Amino acid sequence: MAVQITADFYGCDEKILDSEVEICNIARDAIKSIKAEIVEECIHKFQPIGITYFAIISTSHFSIHTWPEYGYAAIDVFSCSEFIVEELTDMLKKALKADRIETNKIDRKVGK
Repeated sequence: MAVQITADFYGCDEKILDSEVEICNIARDAIKSIKAEIVEECIHKFQPIGITYFAIISTSHFSIHTWPEYGYAAIDVFSCSEFIVEELTDMLKKALKADRIETNKIDRKVGK
């Protein structure tokens, strides 16, 4: 069994959303919190603003896409190991200084 979480974060701090250093640190802390390891990561800073961070992790993948001008971040986590969704999203909400979040959880059926 695997789980995929999509989360929309609203009212985030614009400076955080446009900082490569902050986004990398937040992503790495989140990945560590679900007890996964980074296999490979990539970050791209758009002009004039916005960031996409993507990591292949030992349990699948983790991504953050930011729109600082809207105070918005989209985060996707796909993992074949169990983790507590609420703990992860609460941590990310605090780190991004978001006003509110909306999450979706998809239980992925691995195998037959």
